[in-house]
Amino acid sequence: MGIKSFMGKRAKPSKGSNENITVSDYMTRNLTTFRPDQSVLEVMNTLIKRKISGGPVVNEKNELIGIISEGDCMKQISESRYYNQPMEAMKVEQHMVKNVETIDGNMNVFDAANKFLESKHRRFPIVENGKLVGQISQKDVLKAALKLKGHTWK
Repeated sequence: MGIKSFMGKRAKPSKGSNENITVSDYMTRNLTTFRPDQSVLEVMNTLIKRKISGGPVVNEKNELIGIISEGDCMKQISESRYYNQPMEAMKVEQHMVKNVETIDGNMNVFDAANKFLESKHRRFPIVENGKLVGQISQKDVLKAALKLKGHTWK
């Protein structure tokens, strides 16, 4: 008895199919950003109000200097209680992740999907000429895949 493959025949990509679909085609350009001098409480309110899980931190020149997420805020809740510190005093710049991995806007969206899987990140900022221009999330990649399904997948 031989081994049978249950994978169907793969169609060759047609010209102009998913090869040209880039991160910049699906990234969010209208971003909620944070400033380093904002309080962590303000960030928490914004995350809840906007139903987002985090966002980039930029300086006055719109240069990316960090990312702050729900997880970073959760750490502050725990620490403020443990050290009996008021949360109003906690600033974004003290609690953001400073070493931010970015992604190229010209990257193929399927390569971006692999990058998400390898890194376990939920979002990647896109920077051009030192300025923040957008962000792509796992959800954006899923939207791209669903949109392409009818065109390239069988």
